Amino acid sequence: MIQAFGLTSNPRKELPPAVDDVSFEARAGRVTALLGAPGAGKTTVLRLMLELQQGRGITHFRGRPLHRIAHPSREVGVLLGDVPGHPARSVRGHLRMLCAAAGVPVRRADEMLEAVGIVSLREERLGALSRGMDRRLGLACVLLADPHTLVLDDPAAGLSTGESAWLHGMLRAHAAQGGTVLLTTADPKEAARVADRVVTLERGRLVADQEAAEYARTRLRPRVAVRSPHAARLAVLLAKQARTSQRSLEVVREGGNRLSVYGGTCAEIGEIAFRHGIVVHQLADEIGDMGPGADFAHATGPGERILAEPVRVTDTHETARTALTPWSEEPPPPSGPSGHFATGAQAPTTEPPSALDPGSPSDAGEPVTREPSLSFGQPQLSEAEPRTLLDLSPVGRSDGGSTSVTALSGPRAPHATGTLTAHTLDVLPPPPPPISVRPAPSPLRPLRYEIRRATGTGTGFLTGAVVIAVSVVTAVVLARIGHTPQPRLLAAWPRELPLPPAALGAGLLGALASGDEFRHPALAADRGTVPRRLGLLAAKLLVSSTAALVLAVLTVGCDAEVLYLVYGRQLAQVPADWFPLMTSWFGLVVGCAWAGVLAGGVFRSTTAGLAAVAAVPLLVVPVVHRLVNGQSVRTAAGLPVRLRETLLPRWPFGGERHLEAALEMMSQPVGGALTLSLAVLLCAYLLTTLRGSFR
Repeated sequence: MIQAFGLTSNPRKELPPAVDDVSFEARAGRVTALLGAPGAGKTTVLRLMLELQQGRGITHFRGRPLHRIAHPSREVGVLLGDVPGHPARSVRGHLRMLCAAAGVPVRRADEMLEAVGIVSLREERLGALSRGMDRRLGLACVLLADPHTLVLDDPAAGLSTGESAWLHGMLRAHAAQGGTVLLTTADPKEAARVADRVVTLERGRLVADQEAAEYARTRLRPRVAVRSPHAARLAVLLAKQARTSQRSLEVVREGGNRLSVYGGTCAEIGEIAFRHGIVVHQLADEIGDMGPGADFAHATGPGERILAEPVRVTDTHETARTALTPWSEEPPPPSGPSGHFATGAQAPTTEPPSALDPGSPSDAGEPVTREPSLSFGQPQLSEAEPRTLLDLSPVGRSDGGSTSVTALSGPRAPHATGTLTAHTLDVLPPPPPPISVRPAPSPLRPLRYEIRRATGTGTGFLTGAVVIAVSVVTAVVLARIGHTPQPRLLAAWPRELPLPPAALGAGLLGALASGDEFRHPALAADRGTVPRRLGLLAAKLLVSSTAALVLAVLTVGCDAEVLYLVYGRQLAQVPADWFPLMTSWFGLVVGCAWAGVLAGGVFRSTTAGLAAVAAVPLLVVPVVHRLVNGQSVRTAAGLPVRLRETLLPRWPFGGERHLEAALEMMSQPVGGALTLSLAVLLCAYLLTTLRGSFR
């Protein structure tokens, strides 16, 4: 069950808020449709409910706001827009990655593929899916953690009739099992056909909250669809016949040879066409929208019309037809005996029937009784509570009478027109609480999530293959030229390059670990970012360092093997001081991978991560070298030796050799610059993480 109270978005400069004081309820076991034209504020309402956008108000999901739910993905399934994911990732791989993020067994991926009917597409890439298959995958992602509530933003947009029927059947089945379904749509007929309750928005305000049957009776109108090659002549004849018989009829020319007739029947239109010899290709009863001028007239589905050049014929009786304003009709404000706004239960009001209301009595003189309805979340004021009442002021009408206008103060005051005189009140109702943007969810199993994310696409494998190939070619060229030391020859690291190919490849793999995820978010709907969590950072550092070590070993091994095949055993020999060299080599590639991960996380860009790796030898190394070897009165000569004497006691099993090799690598310009860069990037990452957590 969803309960939304006073949802209001923040104003946009001088413009009014996109959503203003929207309150409604979506019950469990039912499908609720949020209906509105494009720009009415439907998506903004969903984002406010899900705490993805700042504003005011509060939303309860089964009695709790979303930020108080331990695992929101297991309570609310969300689909806003298309499925966020890397286009090269497979359907099954994407779901398995989300299983690790949601903390559910991996078998749920195959179960959901079978449930939505795309088992045969499990190895298909996300970028190759059609619109219908993308919607099916989106529903599988929503249902992956078996949530109780589904929140979907226009899920049937762009689908065929068959795909829409399947999707609506799935949503109806979820509601039949006791779940809550809330969806948005811009098609009035879709809302009446799919939903149990329809909540209508117009310009960010709630204008109706009705049962589907009541909505269809009061908001939709029956019509007769006519198709004829002589549509213009038939429209004139129908208008003439309506004037002669003094009946209310409305004929709409929809372009070409199509007509929509409101207020007539198929039999009457067929007889008129037959008498005048007009050929009719189609004559059928349909359920249309509110007719010309309706706000949703342009939100059409298959077979819908585009209104053009309406021809209206109204009754000439003294009780002329009253045109209803679609989507914004409100009953006149009731008044009590003293003429003030009633604060308790509202009394029924009467008004003349409308010719456009299919449920109105046929007798024009019989009043229609309209039962008042209290909007959800409307403040109920008792007689003892302070309140503001506006005096009644006469407003002139065309018939010479006057109209009394009343209004209740506060953020939920009904709209009224006329001259209003306000009496100052003591206390206004408190505004709804502010909405803070909820942080993106962190993977419940970060290491498993990161492994599946890294291995789910071929980008990492392709990067490794390219790095090995470039390294082998570089090593062969350096051996042919000569004058290259054996360690640099095995690493394919010429003196003219700031870093070897393996180090640059490791930095790129690290940058892809963050930048790729920012470009294709998978942890939250429509956020565009992934969370900065220490657990996720540790998983990324571990996976990227493992990939960097594997790449370093393969690079040196392939270089040595090719050098042996081309030039013989002499160039492929292992150096005598292989241990410190190996430690320095592993430290270099792992440091580059970590720099890529941290820079990609700070700047949210793969390019920025790779640039940070390349900036270490180009910018930071010269600065460190100048600081160490610059002119000064006192120098730090012999610092590595003294550090080894002070910090390196004799450990058992020769463990001091590893620490000595690490300190020796850090004392070099490249190692010191890389260590300094990693420290700065880590501090920046932690700073941005803390700043985001305190917002």
